[in-house]
Amino acid sequence: MDAYTSFAQVYDLFMDNVPYEDWSRYIINKLRKNKIDSGYVVDLGCGTGKMTTMLADAGYDMIGIDNSMDMLQIAYEREDDRILYLMQDMCGFDAGEKIRAVISACDSLNYILEEQDLLSVFKSVYRQLEDGGIFIFDINTPYKYEELLAENTFAENRDESSFIWENYYDREEKINEYDLTLFIRDDSMDGLFRKFEETHFQRCYEPDLIEKLLRQAGFSMIEAFDAYTDEPVDCTSEKITFMGKK
Repeated sequence: MDAYTSFAQVYDLFMDNVPYEDWSRYIINKLRKNKIDSGYVVDLGCGTGKMTTMLADAGYDMIGIDNSMDMLQIAYEREDDRILYLMQDMCGFDAGEKIRAVISACDSLNYILEEQDLLSVFKSVYRQLEDGGIFIFDINTPYKYEELLAENTFAENRDESSFIWENYYDREEKINEYDLTLFIRDDSMDGLFRKFEETHFQRCYEPDLIEKLLRQAGFSMIEAFDAYTDEPVDCTSEKITFMGKK
């Protein structure tokens, strides 16, 4: 079962607790501190384009890249001609321009399951950045996978849709699987609900490995913080925000 097919229809509904505005302010602040006030910025794994739109509102020429047509279709429906959306694989994406920055939010890079593929992503980013360009992204931590997601089941019920998320984490392989069962209201059927199922896989990466791969790709001045703050990472950090500079 492919990820982000049926889930794309209700992704924004169930992600309304994600502090996109706080995250975008943090990213914009980092860009401006590095003298990036305008120009091309890529949102890698842009999904439905919420973060992409916020950076476009801040004056950047945005390129949103994702490999899910279903997610991009939601982004297209925003009808925002300031943004170019491209359906591409993150491992070898081509923005078609020299870019000033790349961002990637919402643990998009945890969907890269092989270390060499993640290195390919980092190399693609580095190759297309202008000198002095920066790469800002987040990843989920081992603590989140091992202690919070683990072997747990999550569920949420809304008027328009409901979901059941059954999570399984393989500590040895460092692979997180979550099986989603979705019930989405179909107004064409007198409000009956359709059932959909899909499975997502993510890999847990140790922070030290992320830094090693960034350096192999050519990045220097690598920084890591607790989830979109300037606080240091600790043993209970759920998400780490990295920044590397070319």
